Amino acid sequence: MAELTSRERVRTALNHEEPDIVPIDFGAMRSTGINAIAYNRLKEYLGIKGGHTKVYDIFQQLAEPEEEIMKIMGADVIQLHRYEPAFGINIAEWKPGKLMDGSDCLYPKDFNPVVNEKGDLDIVKDGIAIARMPKGGYYFDVIHHPYAEVRTMDDIDKIPVPEITDEELEFVEKTAKDLYENTDYAILGSFGGNILEQGQTDWGYERFFMEMALNPDLVHYYLERLTQAYLRDLEKYLNAVGKYIDVIQFGDDLGTQENTQISLTMYREIIKPYQSRQYQYVRNNYPNVKVFLHSCGSIYDLIPDLIDAGVEILNPVQLSARKMDPVKLKKEFGKHLTFWGGGINTQTTLTFGTIEEIRREVEELMHIFAPGGGFVFTQVHNIQANIEPEKVVEVYKTANSLRDKIYG
Repeated sequence: MAELTSRERVRTALNHEEPDIVPIDFGAMRSTGINAIAYNRLKEYLGIKGGHTKVYDIFQQLAEPEEEIMKIMGADVIQLHRYEPAFGINIAEWKPGKLMDGSDCLYPKDFNPVVNEKGDLDIVKDGIAIARMPKGGYYFDVIHHPYAEVRTMDDIDKIPVPEITDEELEFVEKTAKDLYENTDYAILGSFGGNILEQGQTDWGYERFFMEMALNPDLVHYYLERLTQAYLRDLEKYLNAVGKYIDVIQFGDDLGTQENTQISLTMYREIIKPYQSRQYQYVRNNYPNVKVFLHSCGSIYDLIPDLIDAGVEILNPVQLSARKMDPVKLKKEFGKHLTFWGGGINTQTTLTFGTIEEIRREVEELMHIFAPGGGFVFTQVHNIQANIEPEKVVEVYKTANSLRDKIYG
């Protein structure tokens, strides 16, 4: 086969055909990324002295991969960011900052955390602390749940639902057009559209679980209102970027390490209908844009329903979770799903394994997932702050050494 561009390569794989070589993602979404501390250490290890480490995801402290790093890692995909990826902080302008280890970075200009009396970092919006990084921590946690005191449908109606702004639409359209015309990367548009996760964020985990079980009518009222807002924004978003992007990313963590977060019955009754309306909108109106779902944990039992709802791409393929056996996943669902992830187990092998163990696992998993297409290589979820750069390099060195040997 003739050499394909990155965009052609990814599109071929997403159509369940074998491209020239296995496509690779390094940091093109907020669950295939790298912590900014680990990124700085990686740059130092590779001898890269220039450039800037932009922390675009304040929540997880993720770095925006630079072109030089993407080339080294063999990346085929680039991310189209939302204007405000986390906590309502836009990424239009940047300022110098320091990471938790003291190394240099750039933060969004409007990122101005406040140190509280315990030494934690708080993000304050309209006088309310909405997120907190504990002293000595690496990530921000959501600490404000606007629906925590809701008891009635009238209470729900009193809380404003955010709407995508003209400013953001202009930002994403301009950025998407530039990426499409001036790079040959496949473009992943980050949308969101979380249903279960948004409920947990808005209400708090315990409260939302309780309301789903005890007061489903109230939850349906909340989710109907939320989904109508998502569909309104989705229409505007895709009208702006649908002709440029290859993938649209939704998110909803549905699993834990051992099981699904909720029963299959509850998923079908409360969550799936609202997911499906979003996914099917994309499938029906933008068939060139593939529906990508990020969903952590042991979700094997939900996969047939996710496919039925409209999911075409599954990430992160959390191999260490129960029932998430790679051979079984590929055999049972490989004709219907592209597995975007599952390239190295970040919970075990990448964190605790030797270089040789990392090499062997990457080889094994690529040979499982890549045949027949329907696979984009990347690690299972984000590379954490404490991961040695030698290990990161080995993952992608091994993947690049094999990517032209899997097919043909």
